[in-house]
Amino acid sequence: MALDFTLVQLRYFQEVARRENMTEAAKQLNVTQSAISTAMAQLERTIGLDLFIRQRNRSVVLSPAGKRFLSEVTPFLEASDNLGETALGLSRRLSGDLTVGVFSPIAPTRLPLIHSEFEKRYPDVRINYLEANLQELQAAVIAGDCDLALTYTLGMTDRFDRFLIDVVKPHALVSLDHHLGGGGKRPRPIHLRELADENYIQLDLPFSTQYYDELFRIAGVEPIVRHTFAGYETVRSFVAMGHGYSLLSQSVSSGTYIGSKTVDVPLLDDFPSIDLAIVWPKELRLSKRARAFCELTLEILGT
Repeated sequence: MALDFTLVQLRYFQEVARRENMTEAAKQLNVTQSAISTAMAQLERTIGLDLFIRQRNRSVVLSPAGKRFLSEVTPFLEASDNLGETALGLSRRLSGDLTVGVFSPIAPTRLPLIHSEFEKRYPDVRINYLEANLQELQAAVIAGDCDLALTYTLGMTDRFDRFLIDVVKPHALVSLDHHLGGGGKRPRPIHLRELADENYIQLDLPFSTQYYDELFRIAGVEPIVRHTFAGYETVRSFVAMGHGYSLLSQSVSSGTYIGSKTVDVPLLDDFPSIDLAIVWPKELRLSKRARAFCELTLEILGT
């Protein structure tokens, strides 16, 4: 006999399981908390299982039965979404909402190019963005705050699938008039140790800092950290003014907010590269909208 539950109840269940809090799930779904509570109670009565263990602080955790049920609900809802897209002919003309997370240093230099072309090709898709650091992006993708994220894969766990966009090598950043800046010509590649006696301007972001610290360890250099900033452009501006050098991965235009310029200096050291990729939770299947964003991003940014 078929059980009498609805897709809406299943979607509510999935969100409550993800948030472990009915109030937070209600906010995310833009419904009342009582609607969530009622739907979960009806779902549990219908299937004859206690899906959640209620906590005194109003949070909930999945029961063993709830965990098994979630493992079946997730692919079922994905299949339902795909069926809906096919029925609406979205393979020919995409529409709907898409939320994309973007690593903050990438956003101002890469994202406008992608967005402009995406809007031209898919005018019926409403695309929104969440700009954050690497750690915040991973949490946002897992929590469902964004459908996918354009990011470096530093610190990435096995909870994510990825669509590779580019492989990025680190470089040193110096001011235009620095003795290693090339004097207006292409600078010669160097070993990091050639900068060991100079002040270092550190980019202080989760996972990024640890990556650059590892480069210094490999090179056998103890950096003289003069300033530490979380702002990518702040680091570049301090370097442009000659206050020190930095290590970065993204190459952007030489100009800075203050008008002074920087120079990317290639490194000869055998340093690990970084993958620039679009990531999403491993248990989820990309929608056609998300797949289109991946392919367009690769077309624009990929080497």
